[in-house]
Amino acid sequence: MLYSTARRLLAHALPILIAQLSSVGMMLVDTAVLGHVSSADLAAVAIGGGIHISLVFALVGIVQAVAPMVAHAHGAGEGGKVVQILQQTFWLALLLSVPGMLLLIFPGFLLGSAGMDSTVDAKVREYLQILAWGLPAALCYRTFYAFCNALGRPRVLMLIGLAALLVHALLAWGLALQGWAGEPLGVVGCAWSNVLIGWVACGGAAAYLHYGPLGRCYRPLRGWKRPRWPIWRELLRLGLPMGVSNFVEITAFTLIALLIASLGATVVAGHRIVANLSALAYMLPLSLGIAVMAAVGQALGAHDWGGVRALVRAGLWLAGLSSLLTGSLLWLAAEPLTAGYTDDPAVRDVALGLILYVAAYQFCDALQTIAGHVLRACRVTFLPMLLQTFCFWGIGLAGGFWLCYRGQAPLGAAGFWLAAVLSLVLASAVLLPLMYKVLGELLPDS
Repeated sequence: MLYSTARRLLAHALPILIAQLSSVGMMLVDTAVLGHVSSADLAAVAIGGGIHISLVFALVGIVQAVAPMVAHAHGAGEGGKVVQILQQTFWLALLLSVPGMLLLIFPGFLLGSAGMDSTVDAKVREYLQILAWGLPAALCYRTFYAFCNALGRPRVLMLIGLAALLVHALLAWGLALQGWAGEPLGVVGCAWSNVLIGWVACGGAAAYLHYGPLGRCYRPLRGWKRPRWPIWRELLRLGLPMGVSNFVEITAFTLIALLIASLGATVVAGHRIVANLSALAYMLPLSLGIAVMAAVGQALGAHDWGGVRALVRAGLWLAGLSSLLTGSLLWLAAEPLTAGYTDDPAVRDVALGLILYVAAYQFCDALQTIAGHVLRACRVTFLPMLLQTFCFWGIGLAGGFWLCYRGQAPLGAAGFWLAAVLSLVLASAVLLPLMYKVLGELLPDS
């Protein structure tokens, strides 16, 4: 039973993993390209990219409430409700994009106290202002993304993701380095490439929803309904805590670049490399978590209690074993990995000093990720949000700031990464018991 369930989860998770790696690959492309432009451009994408991805993940977390709701409805055989949920989530995504765009266009309150170099500050502002125009496409695409995963149809996401990565790699290289726009644009070229690719991906998703198998089955883009508060209320009840959790977890890592900006462009650039590798490693447990959430949600909707137990058990085993492998690879391949990002030996030295922390926390990160997604499938999101806020902000960011700048022997950027290890250990220690408690209340005794 465990083996067959694990195989089913892997079959679902593999296309998600490729799609997620393609998404992270776009950030890797930006880092690799700008690493050969200047340390100021690399620092700008580290700081600006951290702010952008934090905002996007927070808003995406809200619209991702479509996933457990659709999974439950699909498992219960309520096809009409599936369409209603999707359409209402698209409305919500468009509404959320308005304040998000304003935050990116006017980022002064976020950057005013960072203490960064004036050249880097100007590049960050221009980068964010361009990315703002891709936000509606990003939120609508992520709604589509969560919808497909909830129904167990992730292959189209893989294909769109791979195509987007390939085209972005070409555009970013041409615009940032080769002067396709008349002169090399650096970080601005990467921003324009991201925006263009985002809208193309959104258009591809709309075409698939209209002409693909899901369109023929559900017809989600026909018979469009006005915004309906009852569905919005449930989306927001689940989605707001999910958005806060996403924001808290991602900012525990991405905002480090902003908090260490005063340490200089070299330190920020080295941190950016390690942050990219950290994001890349996280894609495996995240993909497994998304697959587990969809499968558990469908099993709960169908009242398949034995299936729920088997799925949770298989998900934890897969996440634990794969994370041990990932951590070992990061540990053993640290030097060639960092050397592939930059020609600057000082930046490489900073990255080498930080990458071992990423290897150390892989196991705990994987377990807390699975536990968090199982809780989302059970429609329990508020208490996990509180626990994650304490772990990732209370221990990760606040503790990291103290270790970085205060204490008897300030650790610099390494202080934030040491605090990240501690925060993930604590997160797994509190979320796993909560998951088992919730499952014990939901599932009848066998």
